[in-house]
Amino acid sequence: MPPRCPRSAAHPAAAGFSLVELLVVIAIIGGLVGLLLPAVQSAREAARRSSCSNNLRQLGLALHGHLDSRHRFPSGYESDTSASDRDPDTWDAFPGTGWGMAVAAFAELMDVSSAYEANVRTGKGIAHPDNAALVGRNLPGFRCPSSTGPREPFTVRDEGGSLLAGNIVLGRSDYVANAGHDEPWGLAPVADWSSLANGPLYRNSRLRPAAITDGLSKTVFIGEHSQALSQKSWAGVVPGGFSHPTEFFKTAVGTMPDRAATFVLTHSGPADGELSIIHPPNDPLSHVCQMFSEHPNGANIVLGDGSTRFVSASISHPVWAAMCSINGGESDAMP
Repeated sequence: MPPRCPRSAAHPAAAGFSLVELLVVIAIIGGLVGLLLPAVQSAREAARRSSCSNNLRQLGLALHGHLDSRHRFPSGYESDTSASDRDPDTWDAFPGTGWGMAVAAFAELMDVSSAYEANVRTGKGIAHPDNAALVGRNLPGFRCPSSTGPREPFTVRDEGGSLLAGNIVLGRSDYVANAGHDEPWGLAPVADWSSLANGPLYRNSRLRPAAITDGLSKTVFIGEHSQALSQKSWAGVVPGGFSHPTEFFKTAVGTMPDRAATFVLTHSGPADGELSIIHPPNDPLSHVCQMFSEHPNGANIVLGDGSTRFVSASISHPVWAAMCSINGGESDAMP
């Protein structure tokens, strides 16, 4: 009978990793993670941008639902400028209904629209306590997934930061309407803005397609304004209120609060007093009253025909201004 082999020879001990080998493996894994992480982040942002585009596509369809039903586009917001209790600085007054509330019935928000319309018929606008539960709602269809700003509703304040009477709370929005080149809310108050605003949506605008002579498919109606910058509302305007920038935005750019119209409206420039300045989307010098998204390199917009597209932050400034007017005759400038 042959001698039995020692156990150590029959079953040699498994070789382990040396410290150097282990460090090499860790380094390789770390390198792979470093390569994959930007791709993962890029894929996530692409999904967020697509979701934002879909939100705006639904709002574009809602604009045309309003057009089909009322035979005109909604106003940027509604205001009885002849009211005795109008804001003396802007002539804003009841009801304050914004374009977002106006299209709610056509954006699968019939419950919100019906309840609000019933109250408006009895003289209760955006600021009335009976509408508090409606206008203070945060609606997912008005929020961009890439927006890192505050999520909770905001309480309306005056220019100095004091609460308005009634502690009015508004639900937030990352989407705003285009009033054109100038900012009528910053000029001397007049009842009719039609000679001041050359965009499709402004106070009491109520335009029909024939008024957009540059062409619906070449005119910006809605775009983005992240809540990381300043307060925006889907519901409408509260007379005497101001849109306040976030502390980050105020420190980074030096922007100041702007009047209540900028809860729902923006402008592109050039404006009175800034004839050489145009603010395309994501302009680092943007203010409370311009379009700005948190998507890299640009922002989503809705054109007058209801289509959506992504506009590069590097778009030619004159081209962007041309896209924001309804009747400038620059229709060939569309990229």
